[in-house]
Amino acid sequence: MRKMLSSGVCTSTVQLLGKVAVVTGANTGIGKETAKELAQRGARVYLACRDVQKGELVAREIQTVTGNQEVLVKKLDLADTKSIRAFAKGFLAEEKHLHILINNAGVMMCPYSKTADGFEMHMGVNHLGHFLLTLLLLEKLKESAPSRIVNVSSFAHHLGRIHFHNLQGEKFYSAGLAYCHSKLANILFTRELARRLKGSSVTTYSVHPGTVNSELVRHSSVMRWMWRLFSFFIKTPQQGAQTSLYCALTEGLESLSGNHFSDCHVAWVSAKARNETIARRLWDVSCDLLGIPVD
Repeated sequence: MRKMLSSGVCTSTVQLLGKVAVVTGANTGIGKETAKELAQRGARVYLACRDVQKGELVAREIQTVTGNQEVLVKKLDLADTKSIRAFAKGFLAEEKHLHILINNAGVMMCPYSKTADGFEMHMGVNHLGHFLLTLLLLEKLKESAPSRIVNVSSFAHHLGRIHFHNLQGEKFYSAGLAYCHSKLANILFTRELARRLKGSSVTTYSVHPGTVNSELVRHSSVMRWMWRLFSFFIKTPQQGAQTSLYCALTEGLESLSGNHFSDCHVAWVSAKARNETIARRLWDVSCDLLGIPVD
């Protein structure tokens, strides 16, 4: 049953010897499986993790399974812009190239809280953290082109709205909807980034991995119960990683930059996710919140 409902497999045979990849949240779930496959194909892979100790265990596991010793762990806390800047500074000092950036990490349905910089946790980690990381690494991606950026979003974006007057959830807050809002932001960021990167040979895609058995639901007892109840309909992390891998590896996707993918095919997005005005405004507001000059 699970296999039947998990259509979409990355069939690319592309090898990545000499290529460099960064995967956020690579110490568990989809991120771990994505990193493992990239390493299997010969890439030098950075596991960008908040929990370095857990990341080191995963790195050794991937090294053993793939035979690729070029699997490195670096501290990255997306809830702290100082950590993001430190990661980027260290990476840029070490590496001459970056060919694949997988913005995979995320939080879901956590109680109301704020990041170190005062951002609502979902918007801060899922959108603003990856927004900042991507912009800090963007010149390296351009220098290494052709290169790709994959942003992991969700079908939940259909319920999302960008409330610019309540971006930090201080006026009203719902844990479930906050997640949806942040996933909509991922798609809007991808579309606007693709527009700005046109002609640069850096392409970007957003993906819905499917309903996956992962640690993402750890904050919701209801979701954990539903995951167990409907376990036959839920993807494994390995299955959930397929669309991220498809967008990172498949040849000939350049003309589809900015599109959203699910089960390794272009997927329909909500009207809000196609709104270029909202996408551009979100870009400008994000830059303002992060102290980045708006161009």
